[in-house]
Amino acid sequence: MARRPIQRLTLGLLAVLLATAAGAAVRSLPRLEVEAPPEHAALARELEALPAERFEPVMRMVGLERAGPPIRVDLATEDSPQADAAESWVAGYAYGALGHVVLFVERTPPYPDGSLEELLDHEVAHVLIARAAANRPVPRWFNEGVAMVAGHSWGLEDTSRLTLAMLTESEMPLEGIDRLFAGHSGEVARAYALSGALVRDLLHRFGSRTVATILEQVRYGVAFEEAFFRATGTTVAELEESFWNRHSFWYRWVPILGSSATIWLGVTLLALLAFRRRKQRDAEIRARWEREEERQEERERQSAETAATDWTIN
Repeated sequence: MARRPIQRLTLGLLAVLLATAAGAAVRSLPRLEVEAPPEHAALARELEALPAERFEPVMRMVGLERAGPPIRVDLATEDSPQADAAESWVAGYAYGALGHVVLFVERTPPYPDGSLEELLDHEVAHVLIARAAANRPVPRWFNEGVAMVAGHSWGLEDTSRLTLAMLTESEMPLEGIDRLFAGHSGEVARAYALSGALVRDLLHRFGSRTVATILEQVRYGVAFEEAFFRATGTTVAELEESFWNRHSFWYRWVPILGSSATIWLGVTLLALLAFRRRKQRDAEIRARWEREEERQEERERQSAETAATDWTIN
Protein backbone atom coordinates (compact mmCIF):
# COMPACT_ATOMS: atom_id res chain seq x y z
CA MET A 1 0.00 0.00 0.00
CA ALA A 2 2.93 2.36 0.70
CA ARG A 3 3.92 2.22 -2.94
CA ARG A 4 0.75 3.93 -4.11
CA PRO A 5 1.69 7.55 -3.14
CA ILE A 6 5.20 7.07 -4.54
CA GLN A 7 3.77 5.71 -7.79
CA ARG A 8 1.39 8.64 -8.06
CA LEU A 9 4.19 11.13 -7.37
CA THR A 10 6.39 9.53 -10.02
CA LEU A 11 3.58 9.56 -12.56
CA GLY A 12 2.76 13.15 -11.65
CA LEU A 13 6.34 14.25 -12.31
CA LEU A 14 6.27 12.37 -15.61
CA ALA A 15 3.07 14.18 -16.54
CA VAL A 16 4.71 17.56 -15.82
CA LEU A 17 7.66 16.68 -18.05
CA LEU A 18 5.36 15.54 -20.84
CA ALA A 19 3.23 18.65 -20.48
CA THR A 20 6.32 20.84 -20.79
CA ALA A 21 7.29 19.03 -23.98
CA ALA A 22 3.74 19.42 -25.27
CA GLY A 23 3.95 23.17 -24.71
CA ALA A 24 6.48 23.65 -27.50
CA ALA A 25 5.73 26.33 -30.08
CA VAL A 26 3.45 25.47 -32.98
CA ARG A 27 5.69 25.30 -36.05
CA SER A 28 3.10 24.83 -38.80
CA LEU A 29 -0.64 25.37 -39.00
CA PRO A 30 -3.25 23.38 -40.93
CA ARG A 31 -3.75 24.15 -44.60
CA LEU A 32 -7.14 23.45 -46.14
CA GLU A 33 -7.84 22.27 -49.68
CA VAL A 34 -11.54 22.93 -50.25
CA GLU A 35 -13.40 21.23 -53.09
CA ALA A 36 -16.92 22.21 -54.10
CA PRO A 37 -19.37 22.04 -57.00
CA PRO A 38 -19.49 25.17 -59.22
CA GLU A 39 -22.48 26.68 -57.41
CA HIS A 40 -20.50 26.79 -54.17
CA ALA A 41 -17.16 27.92 -55.61
CA ALA A 42 -17.37 31.31 -53.87
CA LEU A 43 -17.96 29.64 -50.51
CA ALA A 44 -15.01 27.30 -51.11
CA ARG A 45 -12.75 30.31 -51.73
CA GLU A 46 -14.06 31.97 -48.57
CA LEU A 47 -13.29 28.91 -46.43
CA GLU A 48 -9.84 28.48 -47.95
CA ALA A 49 -9.12 32.12 -47.14
CA LEU A 50 -9.86 31.69 -43.42
CA PRO A 51 -6.74 32.48 -41.39
CA ALA A 52 -4.88 29.35 -40.35
CA GLU A 53 -4.30 30.94 -36.92
CA ARG A 54 -7.87 30.01 -35.98
CA PHE A 55 -6.63 26.42 -35.60
CA GLU A 56 -3.73 27.28 -33.30
CA PRO A 57 -5.72 26.81 -30.04
CA VAL A 58 -6.63 23.23 -30.92
CA MET A 59 -3.05 22.55 -32.07
CA ARG A 60 -1.81 23.63 -28.64
CA MET A 61 -4.53 21.74 -26.79
CA VAL A 62 -3.72 18.43 -28.49
CA GLY A 63 0.04 19.00 -28.39
CA LEU A 64 0.83 19.15 -32.10
CA GLU A 65 3.81 21.18 -33.30
CA ARG A 66 3.25 20.44 -37.01
CA ALA A 67 -0.14 20.18 -38.65
CA GLY A 68 0.92 17.62 -41.25
CA PRO A 69 -0.43 17.29 -44.80
CA PRO A 70 -3.20 19.57 -46.10
CA ILE A 71 -6.69 18.72 -44.87
CA ARG A 72 -9.15 18.04 -47.66
CA VAL A 73 -12.58 19.63 -47.19
CA ASP A 74 -15.46 18.56 -49.45
CA LEU A 75 -18.53 20.83 -49.67
CA ALA A 76 -21.29 18.34 -50.42
CA THR A 77 -24.80 19.01 -51.70
CA GLU A 78 -28.03 17.17 -50.96
CA ASP A 79 -27.84 15.19 -54.19
CA SER A 80 -24.37 13.85 -53.38
CA PRO A 81 -23.53 10.27 -52.33
CA GLN A 82 -22.24 11.63 -49.01
CA ALA A 83 -25.67 13.10 -48.23
CA ASP A 84 -27.38 9.81 -49.03
CA ALA A 85 -25.13 8.02 -46.53
CA ALA A 86 -25.65 10.49 -43.64
CA GLU A 87 -28.64 11.24 -41.41
CA SER A 88 -30.56 14.34 -42.50
CA TRP A 89 -29.60 16.24 -39.33
CA VAL A 90 -25.86 15.59 -39.75
CA ALA A 91 -24.18 18.73 -41.11
CA GLY A 92 -20.63 17.39 -41.35
CA TYR A 93 -18.19 14.70 -40.34
CA ALA A 94 -14.49 13.90 -40.49
CA TYR A 95 -12.31 10.93 -41.38
CA GLY A 96 -9.53 11.75 -38.93
CA ALA A 97 -7.05 9.14 -40.15
CA LEU A 98 -7.50 10.27 -43.76
CA GLY A 99 -7.35 14.01 -43.07
CA HIS A 100 -10.70 14.38 -44.84
CA VAL A 101 -13.68 16.56 -43.82
CA VAL A 102 -17.16 16.59 -45.40
CA LEU A 103 -19.53 19.53 -44.86
CA PHE A 104 -23.13 19.72 -46.08
CA VAL A 105 -23.54 23.37 -47.03
CA GLU A 106 -27.32 23.23 -47.39
CA ARG A 107 -27.89 22.01 -43.83
CA THR A 108 -28.01 24.13 -40.68
CA PRO A 109 -25.25 22.95 -38.34
CA PRO A 110 -26.77 21.35 -35.23
CA TYR A 111 -25.54 21.90 -31.69
CA PRO A 112 -22.77 22.48 -30.68
CA ASP A 113 -21.83 24.39 -33.84
CA GLY A 114 -23.53 27.68 -34.67
CA SER A 115 -22.24 28.26 -38.19
CA LEU A 116 -20.46 26.56 -41.06
CA GLU A 117 -17.15 28.07 -39.91
CA GLU A 118 -17.62 26.65 -36.39
CA LEU A 119 -18.54 23.28 -37.88
CA LEU A 120 -15.35 23.40 -39.96
CA ASP A 121 -13.31 24.15 -36.81
CA HIS A 122 -14.93 21.20 -35.05
CA GLU A 123 -14.25 18.71 -37.83
CA VAL A 124 -10.68 19.95 -38.40
CA ALA A 125 -10.15 19.44 -34.65
CA HIS A 126 -11.05 15.76 -35.11
CA VAL A 127 -8.36 15.43 -37.78
CA LEU A 128 -5.79 17.07 -35.50
CA ILE A 129 -6.79 14.86 -32.55
CA ALA A 130 -6.28 11.80 -34.74
CA ARG A 131 -2.85 13.05 -35.81
CA ALA A 132 -1.85 13.83 -32.23
CA ALA A 133 -2.78 10.27 -31.24
CA ALA A 134 -1.09 8.75 -34.33
CA ASN A 135 -4.55 7.49 -35.35
CA ARG A 136 -4.78 5.30 -32.25
CA PRO A 137 -8.24 5.04 -30.64
CA VAL A 138 -9.55 7.34 -27.92
CA PRO A 139 -13.09 7.23 -26.44
CA ARG A 140 -15.79 9.06 -28.32
CA TRP A 141 -16.68 11.30 -25.34
CA PHE A 142 -13.06 12.45 -25.11
CA ASN A 143 -12.68 12.97 -28.86
CA GLU A 144 -15.92 14.95 -29.20
CA GLY A 145 -15.39 16.84 -25.95
CA VAL A 146 -11.92 18.00 -26.98
CA ALA A 147 -13.14 19.03 -30.45
CA MET A 148 -16.01 20.92 -28.86
CA VAL A 149 -13.96 22.72 -26.20
CA ALA A 150 -11.02 23.54 -28.51
CA GLY A 151 -12.96 25.80 -30.86
CA HIS A 152 -16.05 26.64 -28.87
CA SER A 153 -16.50 28.93 -25.87
CA TRP A 154 -19.01 27.71 -23.27
CA GLY A 155 -22.14 29.81 -23.46
CA LEU A 156 -25.84 30.12 -22.81
CA GLU A 157 -26.93 27.26 -25.04
CA ASP A 158 -24.31 24.92 -23.56
CA THR A 159 -25.54 25.64 -20.04
CA SER A 160 -29.15 25.03 -21.09
CA ARG A 161 -28.25 21.78 -22.84
CA LEU A 162 -26.21 20.52 -19.89
CA THR A 163 -29.02 21.36 -17.47
CA LEU A 164 -31.46 19.43 -19.64
CA ALA A 165 -29.07 16.47 -19.91
CA MET A 166 -28.52 16.34 -16.15
CA LEU A 167 -32.26 16.46 -15.53
CA THR A 168 -33.10 13.71 -18.03
CA GLU A 169 -30.09 11.37 -17.84
CA SER A 170 -29.19 9.07 -14.97
CA GLU A 171 -25.59 8.87 -13.80
CA MET A 172 -24.59 6.85 -16.83
CA PRO A 173 -21.08 5.50 -17.36
CA LEU A 174 -18.91 7.15 -19.98
CA GLU A 175 -19.60 4.23 -22.29
CA GLY A 176 -23.25 5.26 -22.11
CA ILE A 177 -22.38 8.75 -23.32
CA ASP A 178 -20.51 7.16 -26.24
CA ARG A 179 -23.66 5.18 -27.10
CA LEU A 180 -25.75 8.36 -27.13
CA PHE A 181 -23.69 9.55 -30.12
CA ALA A 182 -25.21 6.70 -32.13
CA GLY A 183 -28.77 7.77 -31.25
CA HIS A 184 -31.19 10.35 -32.63
CA SER A 185 -30.44 14.06 -32.82
CA GLY A 186 -31.69 14.81 -29.30
CA GLU A 187 -29.51 12.10 -27.78
CA VAL A 188 -26.51 13.32 -29.76
CA ALA A 189 -27.04 16.87 -28.47
CA ARG A 190 -27.09 15.56 -24.87
CA ALA A 191 -23.94 13.54 -25.55
CA TYR A 192 -22.18 16.69 -26.80
CA ALA A 193 -23.23 18.71 -23.75
CA LEU A 194 -21.99 16.02 -21.36
CA SER A 195 -18.76 15.40 -23.28
CA GLY A 196 -17.93 19.10 -23.44
CA ALA A 197 -18.59 19.48 -19.72
CA LEU A 198 -16.41 16.46 -18.92
CA VAL A 199 -13.44 17.78 -20.89
CA ARG A 200 -13.86 21.28 -19.43
CA ASP A 201 -13.91 19.68 -15.99
CA LEU A 202 -10.78 17.67 -16.86
CA LEU A 203 -8.89 20.79 -17.96
CA HIS A 204 -10.05 22.78 -14.94
CA ARG A 205 -8.90 20.13 -12.49
CA PHE A 206 -5.62 19.05 -14.07
CA GLY A 207 -4.45 21.96 -16.26
CA SER A 208 -4.51 23.12 -19.85
CA ARG A 209 -1.84 20.64 -21.03
CA THR A 210 -3.71 17.54 -19.82
CA VAL A 211 -5.21 16.66 -23.19
CA ALA A 212 -1.83 17.00 -24.92
CA THR A 213 -0.18 14.79 -22.31
CA ILE A 214 -2.82 12.08 -22.66
CA LEU A 215 -2.63 12.10 -26.47
CA GLU A 216 1.15 11.99 -26.42
CA GLN A 217 1.02 8.84 -24.29
CA VAL A 218 -1.55 7.31 -26.65
CA ARG A 219 0.65 8.20 -29.62
CA TYR A 220 3.42 6.07 -28.15
CA GLY A 221 1.14 3.05 -27.77
CA VAL A 222 -0.19 3.47 -24.22
CA ALA A 223 -3.86 2.48 -23.84
CA PHE A 224 -6.14 5.45 -23.19
CA GLU A 225 -7.09 4.59 -19.60
CA GLU A 226 -3.45 4.09 -18.63
CA ALA A 227 -2.47 7.30 -20.45
CA PHE A 228 -5.21 9.11 -18.56
CA PHE A 229 -3.91 7.81 -15.22
CA ARG A 230 -0.32 8.76 -16.01
CA ALA A 231 -1.38 12.29 -16.97
CA THR A 232 -3.72 12.96 -14.05
CA GLY A 233 -2.87 10.53 -11.26
CA THR A 234 -6.51 9.47 -11.21
CA THR A 235 -8.55 6.92 -13.14
CA VAL A 236 -11.24 7.51 -15.73
CA ALA A 237 -13.73 5.89 -13.34
CA GLU A 238 -12.77 8.37 -10.61
CA LEU A 239 -13.22 11.27 -13.03
CA GLU A 240 -16.66 9.96 -13.94
CA GLU A 241 -17.74 9.57 -10.30
CA SER A 242 -16.41 12.99 -9.32
CA PHE A 243 -18.11 14.66 -12.30
CA TRP A 244 -21.54 13.25 -11.51
CA ASN A 245 -21.23 13.90 -7.78
CA ARG A 246 -20.26 17.55 -8.23
CA HIS A 247 -22.63 18.38 -11.10
CA SER A 248 -25.70 16.45 -10.01
CA PHE A 249 -26.54 18.86 -7.18
CA TRP A 250 -26.41 22.03 -9.26
CA TYR A 251 -27.91 20.67 -12.46
CA ARG A 252 -30.39 18.18 -11.06
CA TRP A 253 -31.31 18.68 -7.39
CA VAL A 254 -31.39 22.49 -7.31
CA PRO A 255 -34.10 22.64 -10.03
CA ILE A 256 -36.07 19.91 -8.24
CA LEU A 257 -35.79 21.56 -4.79
CA GLY A 258 -36.89 24.86 -6.29
CA SER A 259 -39.97 25.46 -8.41
CA SER A 260 -39.68 22.88 -11.16
CA ALA A 261 -42.21 24.66 -13.34
CA THR A 262 -40.28 27.94 -13.10
CA ILE A 263 -36.95 26.26 -13.74
CA TRP A 264 -38.26 24.36 -16.75
CA LEU A 265 -39.78 27.56 -18.11
CA GLY A 266 -36.45 29.35 -17.65
CA VAL A 267 -34.50 26.54 -19.31
CA THR A 268 -36.96 26.52 -22.20
CA LEU A 269 -36.72 30.29 -22.65
CA LEU A 270 -32.92 30.14 -22.54
CA ALA A 271 -32.91 27.38 -25.13
CA LEU A 272 -35.33 29.32 -27.37
CA LEU A 273 -33.24 32.47 -27.05
CA ALA A 274 -30.06 30.59 -27.93
CA PHE A 275 -31.82 28.92 -30.87
CA ARG A 276 -33.09 32.30 -32.13
CA ARG A 277 -29.60 33.79 -31.94
CA ARG A 278 -28.16 30.85 -33.89
CA LYS A 279 -30.87 31.17 -36.57
CA GLN A 280 -30.17 34.89 -36.94
CA ARG A 281 -26.45 34.24 -37.27
CA ASP A 282 -27.09 31.46 -39.82
CA ALA A 283 -29.29 33.82 -41.84
CA GLU A 284 -26.61 36.53 -41.82
CA ILE A 285 -23.94 34.09 -42.97
CA ARG A 286 -26.11 32.68 -45.75
CA ALA A 287 -26.99 36.20 -46.91
CA ARG A 288 -23.28 36.98 -47.10
CA TRP A 289 -22.66 33.86 -49.19
CA GLU A 290 -25.51 34.79 -51.53
CA ARG A 291 -24.18 38.33 -51.99
CA GLU A 292 -20.71 36.97 -52.74
CA GLU A 293 -22.09 34.51 -55.28
CA GLU A 294 -24.18 37.28 -56.90
CA ARG A 295 -21.11 39.51 -57.14
CA GLN A 296 -19.12 36.65 -58.63
CA GLU A 297 -21.86 35.99 -61.21
CA GLU A 298 -22.00 39.71 -62.06
CA ARG A 299 -18.22 39.81 -62.53
CA GLU A 300 -18.38 36.76 -64.79
CA ARG A 301 -21.25 38.31 -66.80
CA GLN A 302 -19.38 41.58 -67.24
CA SER A 303 -16.25 39.70 -68.22
CA ALA A 304 -18.20 37.73 -70.84
CA GLU A 305 -19.79 40.93 -72.24
CA THR A 306 -16.39 42.61 -72.43
CA ALA A 307 -14.94 39.63 -74.24
CA ALA A 308 -17.87 39.61 -76.70
CA THR A 309 -17.49 43.35 -77.33
CA ASP A 310 -13.76 43.00 -77.97
CA TRP A 311 -14.43 40.18 -80.43
CA THR A 312 -17.05 42.24 -82.27
CA ILE A 313 -14.73 45.26 -82.58
CA ASN A 314 -11.86 43.14 -83.83
